[in-house]
Amino acid sequence: MASVSEVKDEPGQPPALTSLSLAEAAQDVKSRDQIVTPFDVSGGFDEQGKPKAIDYDKLVDTFGSQRIDKPLLERFEKVTGHKPHRMLRRGLVFSHRDLNLILDKYEKGIPFYLYTGRGPSSDSMHVGHTIPFEFTKYLQDVFDVPLVIMLTDDEKFFHTPKLTLKDVYKFTVQNAMDIIAVGFDMKKTFIFADTEFVDGGSASAFNNNVREMGKRTTINQIKNTFGFENDINNIAEFYFPAMQSATAFATSFPFIFGTDAKKVSKVPCLIPCAIDQDPYFRQCRDNAPKLGYLKPAIIHSVFLPSLRGSESKMSASDADSSIFLSDTDNQIKKKVGKAFSGGQDTAEEHRKIGGRTAIDVPFQYLTFFMEDDEELERIRVDYEAGKMQSGEMKMACTKELQAYVSGFRERRKAVTEEVRKEFMRPRQLVFKGMPGEKERQDARDLRMKLLKEELERLENED
Repeated sequence: MASVSEVKDEPGQPPALTSLSLAEAAQDVKSRDQIVTPFDVSGGFDEQGKPKAIDYDKLVDTFGSQRIDKPLLERFEKVTGHKPHRMLRRGLVFSHRDLNLILDKYEKGIPFYLYTGRGPSSDSMHVGHTIPFEFTKYLQDVFDVPLVIMLTDDEKFFHTPKLTLKDVYKFTVQNAMDIIAVGFDMKKTFIFADTEFVDGGSASAFNNNVREMGKRTTINQIKNTFGFENDINNIAEFYFPAMQSATAFATSFPFIFGTDAKKVSKVPCLIPCAIDQDPYFRQCRDNAPKLGYLKPAIIHSVFLPSLRGSESKMSASDADSSIFLSDTDNQIKKKVGKAFSGGQDTAEEHRKIGGRTAIDVPFQYLTFFMEDDEELERIRVDYEAGKMQSGEMKMACTKELQAYVSGFRERRKAVTEEVRKEFMRPRQLVFKGMPGEKERQDARDLRMKLLKEELERLENED
């Protein structure tokens, strides 16, 4: 597959916060609180200037979300009839806003849809990027609901001075094919890239929701949520949150949900995402009632740690901190071999004291990717008791990641350009509660009308 190309530490990407770079920053400021925004992710520093791991309990308190607790997991299993995904079982999907309300509606037979996305910043995704998508696929399979995936290539262009529109489109095409290879159901999934969709005839309703949201969002709201400054951030950055919000409203997609705006405005939305995206959707939830829409529900995942340690997340802008979906088995082996270990300095000391799974990156990766709960617990117990050495832990992690990436590579081979185009074609999706034939025909007629007007406009320009 293609080699990874990336843009280093662009403003629109969480930066490559390596242990070295964090230590350098700490020379100026020894103690610093953690930062988690769509553009910056850091666990902060203690009073000695040492990088700290991200405190997710503190994030829940700061963001005002709710922990996914045991009673909610038990209800999830009862309502869906499915065992919770390993990420739910292990607290890797850990926080939510109104997931209980989604379960209420599902229990009553009220349809909803899923929405997630990605900002394309490199031509190959890494395994950390697949976490929300794998979990989203699980939700799609369990609930049997439609899914909309938004590729925010325009956001990357706005935030990153070095990126051109040509760059982001190239990344978008490759990332879309990577996402499809996760295994989504084409009949129930619509993927769109902002730079393509918003200018097409099918995006009229979407653009109207962007305008409605933009009108109700103040500059101060954006500044307070994202920390933007007048003399640094461009006007597109201030406006973009309205774009990301519009996808959370079913009325943006009449070709999927129908043209009865009053009825469609009551279709709930559930957004699985990493917790750094929460600021966007807090804005959305604040303003949705002003448009007469339901607040979208959100479910948050933690970050997959960098190979260098849990002080930062895996980042596409730092190839040595990440396992890419395009990496070979040998590359994976070498990278895991250099991963931060929670083992002791010597084998003898390790046997006496045992390893520290809480900071051991290979073990943390196993918690994300190993399905077998009993085997994972055996590994944890043996490592902490000193029965398993760090080299053995890395071998177990390497084997699991090689199998995960190998499976992806096989699925990726089947994703042709024709398959990608079909996933990204505005069309009626198939799901329980889909619009009736008359509504579907009205939606088709509307698309034809808008496309005809667009063609006429282009002809007049010539």
